[in-house]
Amino acid sequence: MTHPEKRIEELTGRIHYLNHRYYQDSVSEVSDFEFDAMLRELQDLEKEYPQFALPDSPTQRVGGTITKEFRQIEHRYPMLSLGNTYSQEELRDFDDRVRKGLNGANFEYVCELKVDGVAMSFIYENGLFVQAITRGDGVRGDEVTANAKTIQSIPLRIASSGIPERFEVRGEVVMPFRVFDAINAEREDIGEAPLANPRNAASGTVKMQDSAIVARRKLDSYVYSLLGEDLDVKTHAEALEKLREWGFRVSDAWRKCRNLEEVFRFIDHWDKERFHLPMGIDGIVIKVNDFAQQEELGFTAKIPRWAISYKYKAESAATILESITYQVGRTGAVTPVANLKPVQLAGTRVKRATLHNADEIARLDLRIGDTVFVEKGGEIIPKITGADLSKRPLFSTATRFTDHCPDCRTILVRNEGEAAWYCPNEYGCPPQIKGRIEHFIQRKAMNIDGLGAETIDLLVSQKLISDAAGLYALTYEQLIGLERFADKSVRNLLAAIEKSKNQPFSRVLFGIGIRFVGATVAEKLANHFGSLEKIREAGIEELQQAPEIGEKIARSIREYFGNPVSAAFLEKLKAAGLQFESNESIEIESDILAGKSFVISGVFSRFSREELQEKIKANGGKLISSVSSKVNYLLAGENMGPAKLEKANRLGIAIISEDTFLEMLQQYP
Repeated sequence: MTHPEKRIEELTGRIHYLNHRYYQDSVSEVSDFEFDAMLRELQDLEKEYPQFALPDSPTQRVGGTITKEFRQIEHRYPMLSLGNTYSQEELRDFDDRVRKGLNGANFEYVCELKVDGVAMSFIYENGLFVQAITRGDGVRGDEVTANAKTIQSIPLRIASSGIPERFEVRGEVVMPFRVFDAINAEREDIGEAPLANPRNAASGTVKMQDSAIVARRKLDSYVYSLLGEDLDVKTHAEALEKLREWGFRVSDAWRKCRNLEEVFRFIDHWDKERFHLPMGIDGIVIKVNDFAQQEELGFTAKIPRWAISYKYKAESAATILESITYQVGRTGAVTPVANLKPVQLAGTRVKRATLHNADEIARLDLRIGDTVFVEKGGEIIPKITGADLSKRPLFSTATRFTDHCPDCRTILVRNEGEAAWYCPNEYGCPPQIKGRIEHFIQRKAMNIDGLGAETIDLLVSQKLISDAAGLYALTYEQLIGLERFADKSVRNLLAAIEKSKNQPFSRVLFGIGIRFVGATVAEKLANHFGSLEKIREAGIEELQQAPEIGEKIARSIREYFGNPVSAAFLEKLKAAGLQFESNESIEIESDILAGKSFVISGVFSRFSREELQEKIKANGGKLISSVSSKVNYLLAGENMGPAKLEKANRLGIAIISEDTFLEMLQQYP
């Protein structure tokens, strides 16, 4: 049997190699199953033999570190801004200044895409990634190392020979469009407001406290600068090649340009092609290539004299707002949609644009017949930015947001503190009924193949189903002969429905469609409580003991289980044989906490709340949601609830720190 230390080294090296092949060479040498098996084996070994875990272990990619505050770190090399321009004339002026500054010597430029992300500095010592710092004010920024380590395209270890003892890499952390779209689709699905744009989403993600959540956001990075001593590179182009050689992601879209005309051609090319990129860009960066010439040109107080940013103007088009229609989502939220006279914008033909909510229509004072300006927000979603009042029709009237559901005609309601209007006819409104079923069958929930929006529409219109539970009562005789249903398609659909009964409890919990409970929250709830019955019985405070469950989500859960229609729906699912309990068991470590009950409150430096809960259960302890005379210990972290602290003191309950808790566990022989 291979010694654990040796096996950990083997797995770490192999996984780093496979990651490099996948992210740098676009080659998958093993299947996802094989890769995941290696990663799980490494995680298990590190858990059992933590003394052998390597500082650059790929298990850090999955996150799990809780950062209660981000330290301010001073940059060794200030992260200065670039001068911006929107015109070729100003670029010619920049070129003249460079030429004069170099006394007429020959020089060349390097042109790169100006990636629209979060600027960050990555620091390496002896080949290991040791620190990540945000740009901040350019002089100092926030340390976000744990979160940055979850980004797959940032190497944790540089395997190349001849690397400097210490060096720094600058780049942009981005949220790819496909990830942004997927997150927004889920947010809208569970009744949350969508994220504004990929850049803001990336910025918010890198400052999250829980690196496990950051890992699930699948951030990416594109690097553009190498700093340090003894780098053995004389030009920016050489530095980019060196970064690529070391395993960093460098955009392929850079070019050396001998003169300004070649720069203009590069700018024009990407003005058209930028809409086909996987991430957002907002311009082109032009740099003098030679480092010695950069040093000769120097800096002003705020910007380098050897570089400039050419910013693309947001592409805008004017067209007519022909009508406003309203869409009803699964949660009943009513979203206004602008129907436009078709217009070309950013390489696509735009006919519709979201108006978000009633407040946005009022803010822009949009009226039917207006000539409106349309842009692509983050180069993704068309949005209306305003109206040309000089072209407003003479007898136009202010837009009045609909007061009734466009489908079932029910009077709309608006919850206090929310921007959206809702149709309260939850169980009688056709789009809500169909939307809940579509949510239930999706891949991340029950994953029922052969069902789509059109089929669901057919089944509902034929009154064969009125909710997702009705799927499990469908018969061959009911389906055969319906439009698009022949013998094989009927049998395939019934087989897929039957197969879905094996989906784990967390998928069922997500699929039933509790507002604000997305796939991740459902998984946390399933792991914490273990069964639907325990979630149903939990009060507001007890629900909030589960990871990532705040008061809003807890109240939504209580409201769902308090609804008799939901109760009847769940009984039908239970009778159909769906999984209402988690099959995962907790690995028992000891019984040292047997007979002891704990309340956890606050934020901890070594463990997440979820990890502490697992530790308590694994060592025989019991978790209690609120402070009472039945509690033995209040496990207190930073920013704990003052009410819990006051009550614990009044009842004489022992208040222990994270360190004291660990000492208790270490007393086990």
